[in-house]
Amino acid sequence: MTADADFQRIDLPEGDRETRSIHRVAEAVHRLNDAVQRAVNEGVSVEVIRVSRYHNGAGAWGDQIVPTIRGTGDKADGDAKG
Repeated sequence: MTADADFQRIDLPEGDRETRSIHRVAEAVHRLNDAVQRAVNEGVSVEVIRVSRYHNGAGAWGDQIVPTIRGTGDKADGDAKG
């Protein structure tokens, strides 16, 4: 993926609830990837870490994540300059 790649919204196709939920997750992942790419281009290191697993009680599960962010230079040293 190139640094200048632009993501564009594409309307989701109609489908059943399960298909729509899969597309919803895929869209969110694409938005997350775009945000990570933009942060990295600004000099920030981003690591996504699984912090928990959600279970529905009927056999389905999903990982839940949080980002760990590390700046570079002055920002990495705790300097609050923006």
